[in-house]
Amino acid sequence: MNKPVRTRFAPSPTGYLHVGGARTALFNYLFAKKHGGTFILRIEDTDKERNTDEARAAIFEGLSWLGMDWDEGPNKGGEHGPYNQSERMDIYNRYFEKLVAADRVYADDGAYRFRFERKPITMHDLVCGEVTVDYTDESINPDMVLKRSDGSYTFHFVNVVDDIEMGMTHILRGEDHLMNTPKHLQLFAAFGIAPPAYAHIPLILNMDGSKMSKRDQGAAIGEYASQGYTPKAVFNFLALLGWSPKDESEIFSPEEIIEKFTIESINRAPGKFDIEKCGWVNQQHLAKLSPEDFASAAQPYVDAAGITTDEKYVTIAGSIQEKVRLLTEVPAMIAFFYNPDYPFDPEAIEKVKKNEAAAGLLEKLATALATLSDWSQAKDAIGATAKENGAKPGQLMFPTRVALTGAAGGPDLGAILDILGQTESVRRINRAVTELR
Repeated sequence: MNKPVRTRFAPSPTGYLHVGGARTALFNYLFAKKHGGTFILRIEDTDKERNTDEARAAIFEGLSWLGMDWDEGPNKGGEHGPYNQSERMDIYNRYFEKLVAADRVYADDGAYRFRFERKPITMHDLVCGEVTVDYTDESINPDMVLKRSDGSYTFHFVNVVDDIEMGMTHILRGEDHLMNTPKHLQLFAAFGIAPPAYAHIPLILNMDGSKMSKRDQGAAIGEYASQGYTPKAVFNFLALLGWSPKDESEIFSPEEIIEKFTIESINRAPGKFDIEKCGWVNQQHLAKLSPEDFASAAQPYVDAAGITTDEKYVTIAGSIQEKVRLLTEVPAMIAFFYNPDYPFDPEAIEKVKKNEAAAGLLEKLATALATLSDWSQAKDAIGATAKENGAKPGQLMFPTRVALTGAAGGPDLGAILDILGQTESVRRINRAVTELR
């Protein structure tokens, strides 16, 4: 590539950061970082009636949470500012006068229209291939409004002017903008400027094939953190919505995705949004964390649940690390460790009661565990106790789990016994015997 790569994300602050917008930002970010280029954030805030400070903050917070730090833009500055369109009116006026001087605009009922060249315009899109729009017939493609009667400029005009002024080399945007590009190419030609390369990326659809809306589950990037997803997992998941590497692997760090990303590997077909897949990706990322990092990531959710942790917290969190899809699941899965009077799950305790031998077996296990000299043998003692009393190990494993945790599932029994220790484990088993009888 001859010129240093410059890409941009140009959202309107009229609502929260949508998953489709975040994916567009991500592809621009990935391409810029892959080529050692610059990623710019530009805010299209000319719609004063719909713009809100909350929406602007949501864009900044969403991108920052995902780890997509912009090189130029609001709160960063840069040589090509200002980066809010509302502050660039002098620039737009200057470019408009260039078109007036070239006789490419004319007044029409208080507005001003751009005079198209009446010929076919062909664009060479890096994803969609060659696309031609024929402007010969004015009844099909009338001259477009550049300046409204109230003096404000249209999206098409300011978009092109900003891309010229900010030196954009590549525009990666949604496929819904594909038919806008020939119009923009006419403007670039009118200004005598070579256009950037365009790549129109496929839309994101729901699993049933419908277009994803702002009301659909998973649409708002700002909700992922509160639902227990990690930034790197969502970064990974968004990348898979319309892109795939040459191999079959799917779990990557941001650095690995940057290394593997190419425009050629963007899929032509729409991406299918599957919230279950997002949960699976999150689970894979959680499993890769060190026990310390996993415990740290889960800490805010544990604190919010009112659980006071102790010096065993890292070990306790690590015991359920591979079973967790979302960090919001952690508090409920470790609560029994911190609650000596944990409730028994009704279904689990009823299942134990159906085994008439359970109470007697648990009582004998409590005795065996109380006299055990080597606590590392505690889990083995469960099978040994069952065998000594004419039962299969499985007949005692489940009752022991319910006795220690109050639930049917959870961490490995060996980990539970090790964390609780001898005295507390024996006390809990005896408590369960009382409950059963």
